[in-house]
Amino acid sequence: MSNKNITETKIDRFPCSQCGALLVFKPGSQHLTCQYCGTENEIPQRFDEIREYDFSQALKELAHAKPAAGIAQIHCDACGAGFKFASSVHAGDCPFCGAAIVTSTEQARPITPKSLLPFAIDHNQAKHQFRQWLNSLWFAPSKVKKYADSDAKLTGVYIPYWTFDSDTETDYFGARGDIYYVSEEVQTVRDGKLVTEVRQVQHINWTPVSGRVERFFDDVLVGASRSLPRQIIDQLEPWDLANLIPYDESYLSGFNSEYYQVNLDQGFDEAKRKMDNAIYRDIAFDIGGDQQRIDRFNTRHSNTTFKHCLLPVWSAAFRYQNKAYRFIINGRTGKVQGERPYSYWKIAFAVIAGTLALAGILMLLDRSGMLQQAQTYR
Repeated sequence: MSNKNITETKIDRFPCSQCGALLVFKPGSQHLTCQYCGTENEIPQRFDEIREYDFSQALKELAHAKPAAGIAQIHCDACGAGFKFASSVHAGDCPFCGAAIVTSTEQARPITPKSLLPFAIDHNQAKHQFRQWLNSLWFAPSKVKKYADSDAKLTGVYIPYWTFDSDTETDYFGARGDIYYVSEEVQTVRDGKLVTEVRQVQHINWTPVSGRVERFFDDVLVGASRSLPRQIIDQLEPWDLANLIPYDESYLSGFNSEYYQVNLDQGFDEAKRKMDNAIYRDIAFDIGGDQQRIDRFNTRHSNTTFKHCLLPVWSAAFRYQNKAYRFIINGRTGKVQGERPYSYWKIAFAVIAGTLALAGILMLLDRSGMLQQAQTYR
């Protein structure tokens, strides 16, 4: 294989001041720790401002940016081995000696992370949260807890995210529906006889409307990884973005970390879809009435800014009956979301039990005469 597109990447090492072993970040703390001698090295706090960057200007610069340098060759200083991370990864362990490796992001992506949230939940706490989540699952197969506990190997990963701020103005066209009632005669059968009754029948009066709504969106969050299911990642929210700190590779030592795989413009497209949901609710409120119909709307975005940050998750998968189930744990709060199997036997038993219980209740009511009384008062 040709080596012309392989470059030697810059790596950061965090050696122990006592024994020389590599230090790793300890979740929930402000220091790196040595797993061999227990020495702790404090990470110097930085107080840089967490900046927002102009979205339009970034797109212009990206259009003229040089392509990435190519596959990055990593040289492990601990054992001397040479290897490459997967194309989406820039932090992890050496596959030969297990040393914690953190590489620079500048060579592979034109936009580098400027902030992050460090892990607050450690491995044992994450495992505990996972077990609690398993115990809370309704209709899960009885053996799934044993399989999951033995098969799932938790990995700490920093996931790339975009956040977007934007001013919006939206013009809309639709209709307002106001409910009113009209007394109408209807025929019905009562006690075996055809009778005429007067009932209040609901109608809706629709009035064409148009208008404009405005809203400022702050920190609309979009996952920039394709490695994990978006529908699961989105459910890990909310994140405490107010506690973002300046990017420091020390916090990545001992953990995996990914480059973004969703580009900036793709991320904003997803953010606009999220914004549209809130704008739709704003329009419905602005229309008022009892019901609303929104025929079309057009949104203009201005003063759009973004941040690129890393957020911590514990990720794993377990196999049950030859199928893989993935789950993710919020590395800040311990919130668990994931895929799970169902026991169709348990579901069927619950349906049968519910049906029998309902039949029993109806039988008791019939014997007590309450059903007949209810029919009499209709």
